[in-house]
Amino acid sequence: RCTECGLCRTRTQTVFQDGAGASGVLFVGEAPGADEDRTGVPFVGRAGQLLTDIITKGMGLPRADVWIANVLKCRPPDNREPTPAEKATCTPFLDRQIELMAPRVIIPLGRHAAMHVLGIEASMGAMRGQVHERGGRPVVPTFHPAYLLRSPGEKKECWKDIQRAMEVLGLPLPKKPGM
Repeated sequence: RCTECGLCRTRTQTVFQDGAGASGVLFVGEAPGADEDRTGVPFVGRAGQLLTDIITKGMGLPRADVWIANVLKCRPPDNREPTPAEKATCTPFLDRQIELMAPRVIIPLGRHAAMHVLGIEASMGAMRGQVHERGGRPVVPTFHPAYLLRSPGEKKECWKDIQRAMEVLGLPLPKKPGM
């Protein structure tokens, strides 16, 4: 029911989060897309199906065992980039989610989500490939699934990031990635 910014006039519904998070993993995207706005669930379109494969086939976890959220809780019209004011308005919601969930690892998906979670301005290449920290929690940025659909050659690099997050969690690595 939030009406703090103009996105409330163009959204169908808010898209708050998905999953129960039993694994302690929190994936954070940038903003809901059209499918998410329609269903009220994050990452349900083509990119969401790839994320589900990363979770279930790559990490060996049920999707319900992770949390999935976005920086913005409402879809920007025409999937445009969120404005700084929109991000600032939604930041307290994401911050409170992180506080309440207390994830064991945060995996931002894509440059915008990673910059927002880490509070820095940097290229994806400078952020991924390592474990950062936010409020004492490990943060492992990786590529957004929509980017991987456009650039499938980067899936191997994403898999390295996911393995790094799994190591942080102490999860066993599958013999072969199922992505």
